[in-house]
Amino acid sequence: MNDLLNNEAAPDFNDPLGLLKACHQRILGFCDLLEKTVSHIQAKGLDDDAKQAIKKIHYYFSTAAILHHLDEEQDLFPLVIGESLKIATIIHDLKQDHVKLNNAWDDIEPLLAKPASIEGTNNFNDLVDLFCTAYREHVAKENEGFLSMVQHILSTEQLQTLGKKMQERRQPKV
Repeated sequence: MNDLLNNEAAPDFNDPLGLLKACHQRILGFCDLLEKTVSHIQAKGLDDDAKQAIKKIHYYFSTAAILHHLDEEQDLFPLVIGESLKIATIIHDLKQDHVKLNNAWDDIEPLLAKPASIEGTNNFNDLVDLFCTAYREHVAKENEGFLSMVQHILSTEQLQTLGKKMQERRQPKV
């Protein structure tokens, strides 16, 4: 189970849209890992491999995924929401997806935070399926519909500003 995620170098903050797409790929990778972990637990129980995978999944969705949503909602969406009614509608839908994803995370997070509780939970598989399906649909909608349009709208200056804001969000607070 340790080789399920690779650590390919992601684009940097000079390519903020590329960075968002790379984050989407990591999200999908962690969804795959989560589903494989469910199967692993069913086959072998909650062993050390499962616990390590759960720890990685919990950490990722508790940190990087949250920052990713903030990047979009606080910085990217406001840059383009006024461009057209179509983009405003897509942004509205994406924000609704974020609410749905956050709610699904709220259901699964306590189980991942305390892995021993997973074995006694009857609906863990259903929660994982709901969470991963929602993320896959959301990522497809963003990559294929939204980011492909936005890349043609944003100026070089707007992209630089977006990248700087994303980088600042990840800087330790002093």
